[in-house]
Amino acid sequence: MAVLTIRSIDEATKTALRVQAAQHGVSMEEEARRILRSALPHPDEQTPMGQRLLRRFHEVADEDFTLPTRQVPRTPPSWD
Repeated sequence: MAVLTIRSIDEATKTALRVQAAQHGVSMEEEARRILRSALPHPDEQTPMGQRLLRRFHEVADEDFTLPTRQVPRTPPSWD
């Protein structure tokens, strides 16, 4: 699990979070987690990656889209 520190929260926001957490019977930390979870989009894990990419780039990726030709990578320099 990641740790997140939020600095410089004004007192009114902190108080509102504390009151809302108390109304829901949870800690301020848990209330903040719930708010973040509900506010952020959740990627649809059931949709395959290719379908998600097509949906995201549908305006520029159509049937006429061709992949650029691949080139053989250059030989890395020898530092000896």
